[in-house]
Amino acid sequence: MMHAHFDCFSGISGDMVLGAFVDMGVSPQWLAEMIRGLSIGEVEIVAQDVKKSGIGAKKITILEKEASHARNYRDIIKIIENGSLGDKVEHIAADIFSRIADAEARIHRCEKDSVHFHEVGAVDSIVDIVGAALCLVDLKIESVTSSPLPLGSGFVDCSHGRLPVPAPATIEILKGIPVYGGASGGELVTPTGAGIIASLSQGFGPIPDMEIERVGYGSGSRDHKDLPNLLRVLVGEKIEKKTEPGHDDVCVVETNIDDMNPEIFGYLMEKLFEEDALDVCFSPVMMKKNRPGTKVEVLCPPEKQADIARCLFAETSTIGVRHHLVHRHTLKRSISEVSTCFGEIQVKCTTDPDGRKRYSPEYEACKKIALFNKVPLKRVYEAVANAGQDGGCAGKSDE
Repeated sequence: MMHAHFDCFSGISGDMVLGAFVDMGVSPQWLAEMIRGLSIGEVEIVAQDVKKSGIGAKKITILEKEASHARNYRDIIKIIENGSLGDKVEHIAADIFSRIADAEARIHRCEKDSVHFHEVGAVDSIVDIVGAALCLVDLKIESVTSSPLPLGSGFVDCSHGRLPVPAPATIEILKGIPVYGGASGGELVTPTGAGIIASLSQGFGPIPDMEIERVGYGSGSRDHKDLPNLLRVLVGEKIEKKTEPGHDDVCVVETNIDDMNPEIFGYLMEKLFEEDALDVCFSPVMMKKNRPGTKVEVLCPPEKQADIARCLFAETSTIGVRHHLVHRHTLKRSISEVSTCFGEIQVKCTTDPDGRKRYSPEYEACKKIALFNKVPLKRVYEAVANAGQDGGCAGKSDE
């Protein structure tokens, strides 16, 4: 499975993403041909060889025969849906624009469908976003990670006037994503770049264990005094990390909620486990203005972090989630059966460091037996506990 890591040491923008992919071999002529099926007029993608601090890179320029005009979110989605891009490309591009539209709607206090794009609705941004989706599919990239993002400083001029860096749309899109204040003046992460990386990346941190096959450098338009204005993208096969038995890395995803019907939490837990959560817990917390709330904490494999976050956004009232990697130590576990007066019952068998075994009843298995025999559930649990004291635990391991 091909993996891409975005090394955003100097930020990220749409043209830098496209430049990095073209630099590693994607044909700009092919991209232009694929994009001609969209109703955005005749466009040409020009790839220029440039050097930043002695590093060769590709700088992308979008040439259009007709002047572009502002479009709203509905216009852009129709353009994507009516093109001949393929379902996967269409889904990726639509998701990126959806994230940008959500951010603009929150900033301007308007409905998402009526969000009126200016810079992001221009032809070059549409080409950057659709082109990035085309490149991902062409290179057979199935997973993406990114470094934390430097935000820059100062002010930027746009259609709404002079705004602080990072632009309001950018900071909205990057909620829940690791960022830091860049020393360089100016805008380092554009709304288009933020939308692309927020949509694509399943995690943020250092370069993962991988066997690098291609490296591409995409150039930005401006020059910085203290660092090259480049985006570096690494593509290759991920290397599965070998860990000692009982040691592994997991992701903690959490959020605080104080404005949701409590009845929904039970359903939420079921949905999170369907997304391969390893564990889910709800804790009561006191939030601002002494409002009682609930902290939702989810343990999951690192590659499932994005799926868990999407589930939390879809199924709860939260507007932001936090996540971080942790290293855990676990005891040896296996799923087995013990003999009881109710027959064979499934249990979890845990081996302590001293070799002693502990048996934990599996709730669903005990519930089924209690209902079938019309006895209290606690009697089934007691039968399992007594069996564990009397006999051994033999069965297949789940490790």
